[in-house]
Amino acid sequence: MNPAPLSGLYAPSLSLVTDLYQLTMAYGYWQQGMQDREAVFHLYFRKTPFQGGYAVAAGLALAVDWMENFSFSEDDLAYLGSLKGSKGAAMFPADFLQYLRELKFTCDVEAIAEGTVVFGNEPLIRVQGPLLQAQLLETALLTLVNFQTLIATKATRIREAAGPTDQVLEFGLRRAQGFDGGLGASRAAYLGGVDATSNVLAGMRYGIPVKGTHAHSWVMAFEDEPTAFAAYAQAFPDDSVFLVDTYDTLEGVRHAISVARQMRANGHELGGIRLDSGDLAYLSREARALLDEAGFPKTRIVASNDLEENLITSLKLQGARIDTWGIGTQLVTAYNQAALGGVYKLAAMRTADGSGWDFTLKLSEQLAKTSIPGILQVRRYLSEKGHPRADMLYNTTEPLPELLTIIDPLDPTRRRPIRSTHFRELLEPVFRQGRRVLDLPTLAESRAHAQREVQSLDPSIRRFLNPHTYPVGLEESLNTFRMNLILEKRPLRPA
Repeated sequence: MNPAPLSGLYAPSLSLVTDLYQLTMAYGYWQQGMQDREAVFHLYFRKTPFQGGYAVAAGLALAVDWMENFSFSEDDLAYLGSLKGSKGAAMFPADFLQYLRELKFTCDVEAIAEGTVVFGNEPLIRVQGPLLQAQLLETALLTLVNFQTLIATKATRIREAAGPTDQVLEFGLRRAQGFDGGLGASRAAYLGGVDATSNVLAGMRYGIPVKGTHAHSWVMAFEDEPTAFAAYAQAFPDDSVFLVDTYDTLEGVRHAISVARQMRANGHELGGIRLDSGDLAYLSREARALLDEAGFPKTRIVASNDLEENLITSLKLQGARIDTWGIGTQLVTAYNQAALGGVYKLAAMRTADGSGWDFTLKLSEQLAKTSIPGILQVRRYLSEKGHPRADMLYNTTEPLPELLTIIDPLDPTRRRPIRSTHFRELLEPVFRQGRRVLDLPTLAESRAHAQREVQSLDPSIRRFLNPHTYPVGLEESLNTFRMNLILEKRPLRPA
């Protein structure tokens, strides 16, 4: 009998939310006796999304939840035991499955708080612990952090375009990549600055305010538009927003005004009207004039229809009179960037005698894809008013010199001396030997943190078109060590 395709999907254990090669590598480490050798991995992305100047870190709370519950259930082990190799033999032997059965999470984890503005090459999460365990975290951490960070960043851009006083509503569930994509997008969008969601489950699970209007089908289900509006007002006398473009938009506004007068006579006020098609700039101006002339200056004008930050900016420049933005497809699908592109790279392993570290490097023909060795921390230097000035990546195993210079990892000729004495370390302890040591903020607190963080950036970094590049560099001795390691690892090729 086939399991239920949806309700049977999320078992109590989610440890198999991974790629097969994580488990085959884990078996290989175990077979070679390397499973407990201490290792350090960094999770980071290389380029900020949407050709923007920053990203907003998100997904940590979900990642922490996943790590706290990391273990293999009997169902997991039974499935792994059923897998066969190309010759028909068991892929994973029974004694390795027994090892997984007894496995306990014992890693140290450091992370940047959700809502913090971050930039390319900066570790969002640092995992230090037994090699096998740290390896098994990769896929789940990436899928959680990549998506949440991408959507949260998109939401902050939409929030920036809408401005501080307009409402921004997330209406994307029906266009999201499945139930899980819709739920995760609603969470990340709220963290990034939207005010409410239409996703009722997200409201229940995450405490996000829920809002909505009605569909065209409501109007079509009645004899005419005024009757439909009046019926909705009867059902929700203090929470009505009428969708006015089912037949003729401006005539729909007039019908809404007529019903609004009846509502006012009964002691209620129309909350708003919604425009979902047509020339939103023109229609919103005309609708505002009609509403104001009729004595409804506080009735809000909600707009939807494939909106995103650039279109919102354009509509505002055209004088649109929209004060509530319903954002769906473009937000929850992170248009026009399919994925963040975060990676998880091994950066250090304990020496065989346990006395020190072997720092590791992933080489590439492209310097941008060459990893950074060390056990890294991100130090953010601040102005006297607390605004970010520059970020420095440094190796925590080496002492810092008195005079600091950061080097652009993509262009070693770009050097910047650090003179600021105000800074904060961004990676903070989350787990110690597998036990959580950090009390996570609420989603609302992370949302407020994100808004403060984005507004602390210079407007030149926040702008959508050709943003200024925020300075992120390697501490000079780390850059020198990295370059020497590149030369050591890269074979000489005769001309």
